[in-house]
Amino acid sequence: MKDAIDEAKKLKEEVIRKIEEATKTDSDEEKNKIISELKSKYLKEKLPEMFKIIPQTKEVEQKKLLGKILNEIKEIIETKSKEIEEQKKIEFKLPDITLDGRTRFLGATHPVSEVMRQIKKIFEKMGFEVEDGPEVEGDWYNFTALNIPPDHPARDMQDTFYLEDNRLLRTHTSPVQIRAMEKRRGKIPIKIIAPGRVFRRDWDATHSPVFHQVEGLYVDKKVRMSDLFGVLEFFFKKFFSEDVKVRFRPSYFPFTEPSAEVDVSCSICKGENKSCKVCKGSGFLEVAGCGMVHPEVFRSVQYTDVQGFAFGMGVERLTMIKYNIDDIRLLFGSNFTFFKRRYF
Repeated sequence: MKDAIDEAKKLKEEVIRKIEEATKTDSDEEKNKIISELKSKYLKEKLPEMFKIIPQTKEVEQKKLLGKILNEIKEIIETKSKEIEEQKKIEFKLPDITLDGRTRFLGATHPVSEVMRQIKKIFEKMGFEVEDGPEVEGDWYNFTALNIPPDHPARDMQDTFYLEDNRLLRTHTSPVQIRAMEKRRGKIPIKIIAPGRVFRRDWDATHSPVFHQVEGLYVDKKVRMSDLFGVLEFFFKKFFSEDVKVRFRPSYFPFTEPSAEVDVSCSICKGENKSCKVCKGSGFLEVAGCGMVHPEVFRSVQYTDVQGFAFGMGVERLTMIKYNIDDIRLLFGSNFTFFKRRYF
């Protein structure tokens, strides 16, 4: 029995020495190796064999002493192993300063949002208020009140997203003009712009089913076409550059009369290259529509003895021209290379 006690004491010394080695080493691999050996060789093999000797011992005091030593060994292995493993988890490790740094890309305002901000800022300086309205509209606000007849192509299913109960996704922000006049009934002048999302059933390189418009409205006792031309010419010169040329062409819109299309000179070829792919050799790019508010529109909101002008422009269209983007779908995709190249 004395030999068993001596063997147990030696075993305890071995375990303590192993624990000290594991504590002193800086190598995680070496620590793992020592802990694994303590658990497999000592805790699962040697200790169970020593515990089998206890029942065979007749002297009570020797039984107690042997049992005490073996339990101490077991507790040392379990406690110290746990401490070493916990220490490995909280141990601070310096990064390898020889590694190249990881580039972090900062976000930026989306080009459409940035152009929208620029548009609002310019018109606000001219005294226009920013007006908002719902994206889900009724037929009255989107078509009828704007003098768009029942047989107009814009009402077709292939052009408009129709919902239940005669509702639809607005095809332009013009309904905001009607709502603004209803809200301000009798209070003139009305001088607003209506920026926002609109929806049409289109999808190709120059059209998107979801895009943004900014429309404007000015109503007062005496408003002239020359006022409209002056406002838009001032806007486009501030938005593009002072040397840009602005051209107005006669056109037709059901909610304005007379009506005009607005063109600006091509920033790529300056009108000097007949083979220019951007303006197709014309030297000008179409950017907006405008005109004097049609009398039928004023009758829809019960306005009398007033005049006004209205205009509308596509934000994506202006963005593509300003930043020389040839496909509108790039603005709605997730091509990081495209945005990094142009705006980051």
